[in-house]
Amino acid sequence: MGPSPIFTKSYFPIFLLLLVISTLKISQNVAALKDCNFPAIYNFGDSNSDTGAVSAVILWLPLPYGETYFRAQSGRFSDGRLIIDFLANNLGLPFLSAYVDSIGANFTYGANFAVAGSSILPRAQPIPADLLPIYLPIQLSEFSQFINRSQMIRSQGGVFESLLPTAETFSKALYTIDIGQNDLGVAILNGSTVEQINAMVPSLINSTSLQVEALYRAGARSFWIHNTGPIGCLAYILSGVTITPDQKDNAGCARQFNGVAQYFNSRLKEEVVLLRGRLPLAAITYVDIYSIKYSFFSQPKQYGFVQPLRVCCGSGGIYNYNSSIPCGTAQSCSNPSQKVVWDGVHYTEAANKAVFEQILTGNFTDPSLKPRFACHRSL
Repeated sequence: MGPSPIFTKSYFPIFLLLLVISTLKISQNVAALKDCNFPAIYNFGDSNSDTGAVSAVILWLPLPYGETYFRAQSGRFSDGRLIIDFLANNLGLPFLSAYVDSIGANFTYGANFAVAGSSILPRAQPIPADLLPIYLPIQLSEFSQFINRSQMIRSQGGVFESLLPTAETFSKALYTIDIGQNDLGVAILNGSTVEQINAMVPSLINSTSLQVEALYRAGARSFWIHNTGPIGCLAYILSGVTITPDQKDNAGCARQFNGVAQYFNSRLKEEVVLLRGRLPLAAITYVDIYSIKYSFFSQPKQYGFVQPLRVCCGSGGIYNYNSSIPCGTAQSCSNPSQKVVWDGVHYTEAANKAVFEQILTGNFTDPSLKPRFACHRSL
């Protein structure tokens, strides 16, 4: 039975009035927030935010990596900028120097501890020769060393004083975390079942939580935590394991592996809520990267993308991807601005930019805040 005409006529205007008042209140709360003026960013993660670590230590990524924005090798696993680059720019900060890069680095405005191939927990399998086994707890150990050594060296004065942060910077900085794809991806490619991967998720979340608490004890107060993306839409997964047509969704992605990512994300979000209770002085923003990226595959035309599953810099097969012919050996496509996936594992600059533009709407962050307000616990 539907609502009576009397109910509709009497209460609908009141409902609209309450909706308007609620919207105005949220808008006023946002307007009243004070800009955090973050002096620095300290980032922890994997190749999705590595700005030169692997290139500094093992392999200088060849062109066409970096071709779109930098017009040169940039140490980034993309044709241009990463989400972390757009974040830094939005906060009025320079691009982050990789912590392990000793050439031309400036750590005044933060440091990037993210390293390609990194995972939350140590890998059980041998590490490929072109990757560094710097998993998340080691990145935190590096950060602890950085705090102590930077202040010791800065106190000596000279040129290094201008290249290192002040002691006050650490408590006022934004701490960003984007990691987890490799833990899931390696397990998938090694033949683990969905049940086996889901069973290890609590350990991954617990370890991440412990690192956030360690940062908090070191003085960190503002956290910006990304969930993991739709791994079942990436060519290295779609080509790396057998996936039958009935296991794919309408976008052509592997449903069961995206399900693993979603389970990881749900547990991560639950843990963020618990962390807010345990860390009373912390402002923790949870960012739903998954939903944004998945929309690129399910609604590509909305963003100007075409053939979203096909790799830009690759060779062969229905996804233009062959792990034996990596980007650098393979050539890039002529239209990277219209592609979602760069090399089968990572995203194009166009996709990274679109992700950040969606982040700025506030529709994919909890609480609904833009990055420059991330020092606030709520609206």
